[in-house]
Amino acid sequence: MHQSSSSSSLGPGGLDLSQVFFKSIEDTAPDSPIKRHTKISVIGAGNVGMAIAQTILTQDLADELVLVDVNADKLRGEMLDLQHAAAFLPRTKIVADVDYNVTLGSDLCIVTAGARQIPGETRLNLLHRNVALFQLMIPPLAKYSPDTILLIVSNPVDILTYVAWKLSGFPSNRIIGSGTNLDSSRFRFLIADHLDVNAQDVQAYIVGEHGDSSVALWSSISVGGVPVLSFLKKQQIAYEKETLENIHKEVVNSAYEVISLKGYTSWAIGYSVASLAWTLLRDQRRIHPVSVLARGFYGIECGDVFLSLPTQLGRGGVIGVTNVHMNEEETERLQSSAKTISELISQLDL
Repeated sequence: MHQSSSSSSLGPGGLDLSQVFFKSIEDTAPDSPIKRHTKISVIGAGNVGMAIAQTILTQDLADELVLVDVNADKLRGEMLDLQHAAAFLPRTKIVADVDYNVTLGSDLCIVTAGARQIPGETRLNLLHRNVALFQLMIPPLAKYSPDTILLIVSNPVDILTYVAWKLSGFPSNRIIGSGTNLDSSRFRFLIADHLDVNAQDVQAYIVGEHGDSSVALWSSISVGGVPVLSFLKKQQIAYEKETLENIHKEVVNSAYEVISLKGYTSWAIGYSVASLAWTLLRDQRRIHPVSVLARGFYGIECGDVFLSLPTQLGRGGVIGVTNVHMNEEETERLQSSAKTISELISQLDL
């Protein structure tokens, strides 16, 4: 099955219908040599994949959007549903296929396919069910788009980002996991809500594993440029370490709560991944807490592990890791988080 949003412009008798509606111009300017055709492929047409696809379309991030999934009927249905909204969206060619050759020449491949997380199940428990799927998905993506950036969203994202790195043979700067980008957004929202300020004025990061061993960097959080702990004192707002830890726990439990209520998460991760796509493809060089090869950063020496660190992203992928201040306790927790991931990676046969 290969379907796209483009259709033939030939009418009965081979008449080019475009000539009926548009008068040709003799001195047509040639295409600009600097014009870029941006192609994004989304692997997995489930709730997360389609939320990402929908957000990419509404934000006009791609000239061509490709959907790949093993379920041909659902894939065609999702493609048609998006195509039917063409009159309300920026012009984007939409293609859907079960064969990976449709991803040829992608600038960005976003991998969302995987076993769905069961309510109450930790992300790390998904590991063994998803590694086998990646062994089927990643090699063909690397084959058809050898210069692409791989953005991994499937959980457990840190370990599967490592798996994608090993299976693709790509340099580490072109392998990125969505990591704690969404966790950090939730964190900023909860801090802003607690302090009654705008979340856009809150600078805050969750780092480490996207999951139970994540680390809240309280020592580097600022509100309007003022360190958050100083802000609390200045506003004479009483707080205890337990209060801060409870906010972090709420971040960790946010996804589990959404899953228990609606069965899955989709919209927030859709916006989160679209923000990463925007930074990468528009070369915005913004800093996002995403899962990258962490060896050598912040004293992490437990081998090759991927976990989230504040990272500057651009058109070529990872530009560099930001040297964010961490106190001793936060550094130790980050290193412990890395060891948790490393222990599971050591059990993989790659």
